[in-house]
Amino acid sequence: MSEPLKIVFAGTPAFAATALEALLTTHHRVVAVYTQPDRPAGRGRKVQLSPVKEMALAKGIEVRQPQTLKDENAQHELAGLNADLMVVVAYGLLLPQAVLDIPRLGCINIHASLLPRWRGAAPIQRALLAGDKESGVTIMQMEAGLDTGPMLYTLRSPIRDDDTGGTLHDRLALLGAQALVTCLPDLAGGRLQAEIQDEHLANYAGKLEKQEGLIDWSRPAAEIDRKVRAFNPWPVAQCRYDDRIMRIWQAQPLNEGCAAKPGEVLRSGKPGIDVATGDGVLRISQLQMPGKRAMSAADFLNAHSMDGVVLG
Repeated sequence: MSEPLKIVFAGTPAFAATALEALLTTHHRVVAVYTQPDRPAGRGRKVQLSPVKEMALAKGIEVRQPQTLKDENAQHELAGLNADLMVVVAYGLLLPQAVLDIPRLGCINIHASLLPRWRGAAPIQRALLAGDKESGVTIMQMEAGLDTGPMLYTLRSPIRDDDTGGTLHDRLALLGAQALVTCLPDLAGGRLQAEIQDEHLANYAGKLEKQEGLIDWSRPAAEIDRKVRAFNPWPVAQCRYDDRIMRIWQAQPLNEGCAAKPGEVLRSGKPGIDVATGDGVLRISQLQMPGKRAMSAADFLNAHSMDGVVLG
């Protein structure tokens, strides 16, 4: 067994907490956890701790929450930990070169994509939107560019036809934790071979915006299906129905042609609400109206008639 590393962990959301939990099962020592400052969230705007902070506090690990790591004092405090390695997972703050140079082994990142396929903030959702058949995680040596560093270790996972942003997120979180724990001994021993990314294969996975969830019924049913799955659980695909917003949680493309106007409801019943698209038919099976819980299409139809409806 290799000598235990002194590790600083930097991360914020649940995806990162999964990696931290796995790291804490190893013989390596997490000397401090960095996470974004506490912020109000939810309807009540109550201050909530990040999943990473909650876990660190439960394990008795020191938590640090600087507003920025560009500050020299913050950098000096980080250097004072004398860490061998910094593990960064969806931290949310920019790491300047001065920070990347502090740990003896530098900084590594768990990225939820088979780099260089998707760089940026939303690789999971962009992979689903694009119809990728495979995803995975990459352990990357960090450098100043956005997800441009050399690749150290990769694990792959197929993307299933029924995968959502949520299910793929959870699977890759576990895969990322596995990759981290697996590669640490070889990293500590200098046995990992870094692979330079091919810039010609890189795509930018921009942050999701709420307005992207609006459905354009003139698009093919298969494409709309990918949007519904990619944007579940956030921001959730949506359309207009009776001057209100209908959020669509689950849908399936049907293997049939259609010459009706895009957005027109062709039929509705217990199986779902079948809607014409620019190419094919999409069946809505779970939806949500304003102020209501998500419900099956069958339950919705108990109180609503969709005859002659055209969704916007």
